[in-house]
Amino acid sequence: MSRPAHTPAAKAGPVTLAMVARRAGVSPQTVSNALNSPGLLRPETLERVSRAVEEMGYRPHRAAQTLRTRSSKLIGYGIRPTAPGLSAPVMDRFLHALSEAADEAGYRILLFASPPGRASLDGHEELLDLHSVDGFVLSGTDRGDPRQAWLAKRGVPFVGFGRMWSGRQIGDWADVDGASGTDAAVEHLVGLGHRRIAFLGWPRGSGVGDDRAAGWQRAMRRHTLPVRGRRAESVDDIAAAREAAGPLLDAGATAVVAASDALAMGCYQALRDRGARPGADVAVIGFDDSPTAALLSPGLSTVAQPLEAVGRECVRLLLARMARPDAEPGRVLLAPSLVVRDSAPPPPGG
Repeated sequence: MSRPAHTPAAKAGPVTLAMVARRAGVSPQTVSNALNSPGLLRPETLERVSRAVEEMGYRPHRAAQTLRTRSSKLIGYGIRPTAPGLSAPVMDRFLHALSEAADEAGYRILLFASPPGRASLDGHEELLDLHSVDGFVLSGTDRGDPRQAWLAKRGVPFVGFGRMWSGRQIGDWADVDGASGTDAAVEHLVGLGHRRIAFLGWPRGSGVGDDRAAGWQRAMRRHTLPVRGRRAESVDDIAAAREAAGPLLDAGATAVVAASDALAMGCYQALRDRGARPGADVAVIGFDDSPTAALLSPGLSTVAQPLEAVGRECVRLLLARMARPDAEPGRVLLAPSLVVRDSAPPPPGG
């Protein structure tokens, strides 16, 4: 009498490839081919082996696969503490999109802790020494970042979420065109009748922040609107932004474009300090479309980043680099979109 499929044979240990081969009536090599090179098998053989794998709950041993294929199917991504403000939810959305895209391609994202502050090589060297990742996704690619040159010198595949702002372009990257986002914000405000449009940005020297400031400035000059005295800087913190926005409002700005939603929220507070109403007396537009933006009163108009598309492009570029190490670098610049809510009306009396 044959043994039933639910036999407790697993008590003797985990299901092995040899056990699956016996169950399917084939050789262990045939089972290996079914898992790694299914195209080599006849359809009926592949179906028989697949059924045995499913019934026995067999899972290939990842370490053994790594030795055979020299691929761990793991992609490293360093997590750094975020600065104060609302950037964390945005990076969470990117990480979720990245993980989904990697999963669809048969890979997993391996997270490791990266120290706060400027990007460093901490963690990257250790993972490579252990041969546990096939490549890296880098974020926070700012000026002075040592990771790209270090990885490129060692022939390690990587892709950046963000351009390499140092001037010398190294490696593959996918990024959001921040300048086009703030340009679109100014264009929208000009169309409503605003002429005194200020910019509340991050301190100069940040690649992403400078890019967003450049879009504001470009649009202002296109419409021959003055920019002198219309720009203020703040770290990405609501309380600091509240102080920085004050002089812009005192100078008579009827609209403020902010480099982040956190800065825009600081502008809301600065307006209320003066007895003014955001979205009525002064228009405000943020950047990032953070979860809080739609919950504010009034709802914050903001620039939304296509994070799902960025995640997919990062995985696509990295896999292409793994397949063709000597190929020309891939660079993808994606356009954001303006989300209009109640905080961006025409100017009073306009």
